[in-house]
Amino acid sequence: MEYGFIRVASATPNIKVADCFYNSKSIIENIKKAEQNKTSLIVFPELCITGYTCSDLFLQDSLLKDSKKALKEILEQTKHLNITCIVGMPIEFLGKLYNCGVCFYKGKILGIVPKTYIPNYNEFYEKRHFNSFKNNHIEKFLDRDICDYYINFGNIVFNVSNIKNFTFAIEICEDLWSVIPPSSIYSLNGATIMVNLSASNEIAGKPIYRKELIKNQSARCICAYIYSSAGEGESTTDLVFSGHNLIFENGRLLKESNLFTNSIIYADIDLEYINSERRRNTTFETIKTESIYTIDYNMEDIHFDIDRHIDPLPFVPKDENKRDIRCKEIIDIQAYGLKKRIEHIGIKNVVVGISGGLDSTHALIVINHTFELLGYDKKGIIAVTMPCFGTTDRTYNNARKLCEIIGTTLLEINIKDAVLKHFEDINHDPNIHDVTYENSQARERTQILMDVSNKYNGIVIGTGDLSELALGFATYNGDHMSMYGVNASIPKTLIRYLIEYFAKNSNKDLENILMDILNTPVSPELLPPNQNGNIAQITEDIVGPYELHDFFLYNMIRYNYEPEKIYYLAKKAFNNSYDNKTLLKWLEKFYIRFFTQQFKRSCLPDGAKVGSVSLSPRGDFRMPSDASLNGFLERIKNLK
Repeated sequence: MEYGFIRVASATPNIKVADCFYNSKSIIENIKKAEQNKTSLIVFPELCITGYTCSDLFLQDSLLKDSKKALKEILEQTKHLNITCIVGMPIEFLGKLYNCGVCFYKGKILGIVPKTYIPNYNEFYEKRHFNSFKNNHIEKFLDRDICDYYINFGNIVFNVSNIKNFTFAIEICEDLWSVIPPSSIYSLNGATIMVNLSASNEIAGKPIYRKELIKNQSARCICAYIYSSAGEGESTTDLVFSGHNLIFENGRLLKESNLFTNSIIYADIDLEYINSERRRNTTFETIKTESIYTIDYNMEDIHFDIDRHIDPLPFVPKDENKRDIRCKEIIDIQAYGLKKRIEHIGIKNVVVGISGGLDSTHALIVINHTFELLGYDKKGIIAVTMPCFGTTDRTYNNARKLCEIIGTTLLEINIKDAVLKHFEDINHDPNIHDVTYENSQARERTQILMDVSNKYNGIVIGTGDLSELALGFATYNGDHMSMYGVNASIPKTLIRYLIEYFAKNSNKDLENILMDILNTPVSPELLPPNQNGNIAQITEDIVGPYELHDFFLYNMIRYNYEPEKIYYLAKKAFNNSYDNKTLLKWLEKFYIRFFTQQFKRSCLPDGAKVGSVSLSPRGDFRMPSDASLNGFLERIKNLK
């Protein structure tokens, strides 16, 4: 297992109705193919050994005996293969026939799980042949035509003892469509993977409903869900089956087969992620139910290179239409949060520092939307530009034009003289461009904004974003401080798309200004420009690429992954854009800055949460300001 990942498969074999030996050969072929692909768990459709559409042939002894012989052949042919398999077949137990999932590994049957809910409506007539198993205890099953040992028969959770979090359970077709699916109970009893052996016939519109049903159950149970459905080969007397196979992980589709293609689909499931989500969710309670029996067994571990898309920009939806919808949602959340604060205080004015950079531009966009919601005069937006040593003509002019187009009140307060006087007061040489030189400017700007807000009976709107807060790239009691921080949970990699979305939906003049701001290098502009008058201080040269830091942040906070796994995923996500040495350099820098700068986050202003990652000390993230990072750094130093 690689960092919590296991490979699973959903297979629809080619079958012939009531030809158990033809079907078993097809099943064996699929198992061998999956095992060669380093698969740990493969799931087949409901009643796949006989075919689902045998109808009254299920009552024939010949078919039942052939199905047992076919199972024995499958067990024999797979006894040397390192893969857990689940097939569907009819099982006679105490004189009754049950529709079952048979789980086996290396030729040994681990357990048999009967279907709980037997449909007998519309096109389904299963009660004509099969019984429902609703016993509150496990039965012992013995059929010497299959094997010479007793098998557990009933509601079972299968646990691979030597592979952490690899725990699965079986439900069959209609079980999922019931009011309380067995998978809900299994998940509460520790199963992280649900498998469904199905024979879901195809009618117009059903694939969408089926897909949503599995998606929602996977999300509700915080589990992986492997769905394997009957396909071509089943009888078409009355129904058609499409072999619609699906693999979900906590509500996210990992893989889907094309309809009407008998095939195998594979997906690499992240068991550590599922476990982390359950641990985080305090309403998910693991309970041990007496009617659920756990079977433990060991598997040979499988090492493989995961074949799974790792998103290098986890905060940003890839699909443009979905991204636009997300951008609108986020700007609305920010604006309505600010609207509530303004209405509560009972003010008509707000103050914001405008630099011509990304963060202050987006903050102004949010404020503008808020004033439109309130119906307030935009002259109540007091935008303050405060040029100093590092201000360039490009950012200065963009800031002014932006305010003019939106229609804010614009104040220009040059802080050079004030900062130089401050240097004189504290006996600092202005030719020494150190942290004192830089932070004095940031604190002077914050002092001005606070005092202007008092003068105009307003509040200061903070512009700092989530990425800067994670890295502590903010001057304590400088740009770190405000009276409401609208960008507090917006990462740097997302803020560009938010501005771009607003630009696309603006007039041409505003769009042109916003696009130029997007193309301006990210900089605090605290050091003097170069000899050509351009920005000399590039933020990412100092702290590292924001796309890496946002990736590290998301995987550390959202999924609680360890440094080793984050590094492993980063290599996949960025696909040689950075060499290993560079990734490790910035991963180490991220952890150092994240831990040492927690004191800044401990006293952050209010600000609305807009996504699944937030560093608010009152809401999502609490950490001691003096927590040791030695253990994390030691892990990173051991990586290559």
